[in-house]
Amino acid sequence: MKEKTIFECKTCGHKEPRWLGRCPECGSWNSFEEKKGTAGNRKQNEHETAVSVPLSSISNKEEMRLSSGIDEIDIVMGGGIMKGSAVLVGGEPGIGKSTLMLQLAASVKTNGRILYVSGEESPGQIKVRAERLNISSENIEVLSETELTSIVNVLNNVKPVLVIADSIQTLHSSEIDSSPGNVNQVKYCTRQLIEYIKTRNIVLFLVAHVTKEGVIAGPKIAEHMVDTVLYFDHGEAGIRILRSVKNRFGSVDEIGLFTMTKKGLKEVKNPVDAFIMHRNLTGENKELPPGIATAIVYEGTRVYFVEIQSLVVPAKAGISRVFTDTTDSRRISRIAAVLEKHVKLKLSSMDIYVAIAGGIRVNEVGIELPIALSIYSARINVPLPPNMASAGEVSLSGELRPVSHMERRIKTGADLGIKRIIIPVNSKLKTEQKYDKFIAAAPTLKESVKTVFSRMSPGKQDTL
Repeated sequence: MKEKTIFECKTCGHKEPRWLGRCPECGSWNSFEEKKGTAGNRKQNEHETAVSVPLSSISNKEEMRLSSGIDEIDIVMGGGIMKGSAVLVGGEPGIGKSTLMLQLAASVKTNGRILYVSGEESPGQIKVRAERLNISSENIEVLSETELTSIVNVLNNVKPVLVIADSIQTLHSSEIDSSPGNVNQVKYCTRQLIEYIKTRNIVLFLVAHVTKEGVIAGPKIAEHMVDTVLYFDHGEAGIRILRSVKNRFGSVDEIGLFTMTKKGLKEVKNPVDAFIMHRNLTGENKELPPGIATAIVYEGTRVYFVEIQSLVVPAKAGISRVFTDTTDSRRISRIAAVLEKHVKLKLSSMDIYVAIAGGIRVNEVGIELPIALSIYSARINVPLPPNMASAGEVSLSGELRPVSHMERRIKTGADLGIKRIIIPVNSKLKTEQKYDKFIAAAPTLKESVKTVFSRMSPGKQDTL
């Protein structure tokens, strides 16, 4: 075949027939490099044995999921680990990715063999960590190797039901003329391993590094190739958060919570108050600082409480800005605009800082009312009641709109010691009468502010 010249992006692997200054796929500048290749280098008979199967003839009687033996992982994965799936696990160095994978290998409910491939540690180092975690399993095979062909040969001999590659950036293939960790190496090794496990119904876990920006290193296409992408992050008071950002076989709203101990990662069984452990929700003899609000969050199948923190200060150079790294800044700007328009709270000359305690990211719409109350409290320098929580969506017209699973939020809050819960007035509830005394319903954001800050002197907010 005649050779032709192509240009490939070093960042994402996108190919173009001619050089471009900026990659149209990932937006990187000056990232294209010249490559030589052939237009028809694929073997003609490569797919001659491919056969289609009628959908009606496919049997799904066999159990399609494996239990990991760790409830928090099963929850995040949507009820267990789907057989024949590829999972990418990313996280900061030292957060516990390798520890989590080794504990998973030891606890997964299967009689088959598990292959732990490590490109960063020797078998002796893995053994030391296993002894610290009190792990001793005859089903776990350890391989310290980085060359893809050698790994595939071992896979053919071991025939595992689960493979863990730690990490994908260390693997390389002699078929690709580049160093380990290169975009092409990561893409090629990932693709080859996925094709291997898909045809044999094996589960594959790929551990990945993250960049300083907090995203998984390597080409973004690797995240598109796998079935599930998990991030392992730090939380409050030593809590580690396992969050799914992509899951073809389950919800992406679930989170798994762990704490790191001397004997490895331990599950947080009841996460309801895990992010407000230092607060006394009953409000006995303790007043909150201004700008602190408690939100009742529902994500996946769980209800838990988070602390919203707001700070409002005069803007530098008269330009108002919003700062947040735990929720969407556009949401904060919209809520601030609604407060200024419908509650007459002057924020146009203020910088607004909003954070969620513990570092957990929350995108659920129900936190909009707590954020609004938190910003209002910070602006007027008056604290919210310490035994109060809220949940609701704020519309552009200043109305409060109901959010899902309000009944469960109310029951959980009441059982935890919350004495007042602010909700939208038109929420559909079927709660028992005993919970009615906890509920304060409001039709608009302005009315909810009046309900919460009723002890203020009249007209104080109009002077701000």
